Amino acid sequence: MTDSLRLSVPDLTNPAEAVGFYRVADAALDVDGYDPFNEQARLDVESGRRTPVVATVWSEEEHGRPIGAAIVGRNELDLVIDPLFRGKGFGGVALEGILATTPGELTAWSHGDHPAARLLAERTGFTAVRTLLQLRLDPLADAVADAEPMATAAQPTDGVTISAFDPNTDEAAWVELNARVFASHPEQGKLTIDDLRAREAEPWFDAGDFLLARAADDNGDGRMIGYNWLKIEPGAEDGEIYVIGVDAASAGRGLGRRLMRAGLARLAERGCTFATLYVEADSEAAVHLYRSLGFVDHTVDVQYHRSA
Repeated sequence: MTDSLRLSVPDLTNPAEAVGFYRVADAALDVDGYDPFNEQARLDVESGRRTPVVATVWSEEEHGRPIGAAIVGRNELDLVIDPLFRGKGFGGVALEGILATTPGELTAWSHGDHPAARLLAERTGFTAVRTLLQLRLDPLADAVADAEPMATAAQPTDGVTISAFDPNTDEAAWVELNARVFASHPEQGKLTIDDLRAREAEPWFDAGDFLLARAADDNGDGRMIGYNWLKIEPGAEDGEIYVIGVDAASAGRGLGRRLMRAGLARLAERGCTFATLYVEADSEAAVHLYRSLGFVDHTVDVQYHRSA
């Protein structure tokens, strides 16, 4: 049956082809409990920066059914097989076909650290290089009983206030700060104003959920020194600590904890019942902070790398 697998590039502007492509990812999400394509991959494919690939099976039983989907380009690969068709060799055939057209250095995510992904990685010369933890705080209410509400956070504490992001005035300063905070991060530190604005256009974006810490400078202006950007999907019960950062010059003053507590209070105000976040497993200080606030391990993502 694997001999009938075909790879093609779908036209995502064609509703029928888009449905077939995303149906594979949705089926995996329903079964696995996590999205096989992260947010950046989806934004990249929707903007045309990376290429979608669909694996279609042809047989007497299945007449052109999409059973696999991938996003490739920019030296990155994301691949998922419909859970109904796993264990039949389709993943290996699809991966071999994609790798035949993507020479050179390549990274690939295994969301959920799936055992089959480990086997495919070993077979095709990929090595695990990063581990990303998803942590979860549930219930949220217990952690915010004495948290700092926004009304209080907006008052100066040691010269620092926390207030909401203003798209009209804060974009450039935030991009600059984010680049400094995540200078060594392969994805987060590369975000541009265009990337920021793409997220501002998403249905989930709310400027009130984007908390900025400011310190008065010599001119009396509020210099941005930290942030806690929250993400709440419409209708969702959970809220995500989307990205949090503190300027290195302001580290060691408890600002990260203060931003976290203000963020958790904001999530509670917005009706969220639990919170999630992603953190690099080797970021010991950050992992310690989150666990001290009650977060526990939920899922694990592993990034694999193939040298040129």
